[in-house]
Amino acid sequence: MDPQPLDRQALFAALLFQMEAGADECIGAEPVDRFAAAAAAREAAAARADARAPAPAPKPAAPAVLSPRQPAETDAAEAVTEARRLAAGARTLEELRTAIEGFEGCALKQGARNTVFADGDPAARVMFVGEAPGRDEDREGKPFVGRSGQLLDRMLAAIGLDRRAAGPERGAYITNLLPWRPAGDRDPASDEAAMLLAFLERHIELAAPEIVVTLGRAPASALFDESVSITRVRGRWRQAARTGGRPVLPTLHPAYLLRQPAEKAKAWRDLLSLRSVLDGAPPPEAR
Repeated sequence: MDPQPLDRQALFAALLFQMEAGADECIGAEPVDRFAAAAAAREAAAARADARAPAPAPKPAAPAVLSPRQPAETDAAEAVTEARRLAAGARTLEELRTAIEGFEGCALKQGARNTVFADGDPAARVMFVGEAPGRDEDREGKPFVGRSGQLLDRMLAAIGLDRRAAGPERGAYITNLLPWRPAGDRDPASDEAAMLLAFLERHIELAAPEIVVTLGRAPASALFDESVSITRVRGRWRQAARTGGRPVLPTLHPAYLLRQPAEKAKAWRDLLSLRSVLDGAPPPEAR
């Protein structure tokens, strides 16, 4: 006997029963993988699109130069040669300052605010050579103006010297091995020292001090042509060819003394030795 078709009210009652039982969608008698069906549909659509698309034109050959030519970095040897040429051409301290400001071979210049040349009286008997400008020096364009500079001023005053004083007897002349601040106030690199040493040599030659005092390891190493430990060579007078045979006294950098206050006694002994030579005594153990 064939089943009788359900009327509208019976169909609604059957649907309501299924909803109460938890059925929330219509399904067939056989399981269907909806994910596979969707993937098949995407593949079919892509195939139809490829069939309609025209064949791609061949790509033109890439040009020999794909980007604008960047300025080549100056070779280190060429930079040293150029520094020597500029330094040798300076006949006065002002011309030397101009030559340094015009030198483009050192990358430090690109990150510096100012070229730090010198401070004090160039006629002074003593020339102090530090390592490199720091943040304060870079901002003001003068060497030793930060905390280490304030300590250096007190050290000089203790032996009767003053960078603000005029005249060779009481004056002091101060410069650095590097005229530009290294990023992060790091120590000067050996290649930077080698590149800029010609400017320092010419600076000493033009200022013509009687004595050169190096502050820290870098200027001592550069002028002595050897890597030195400042804690070992400090206080030991030497003659250096790069200073024109002038006596050189290596001592500790004021920044080091700020970090190691107990070492100030050693620096004080070096200053007393400097004062003794300025007063006429021969440099002790000069070699």
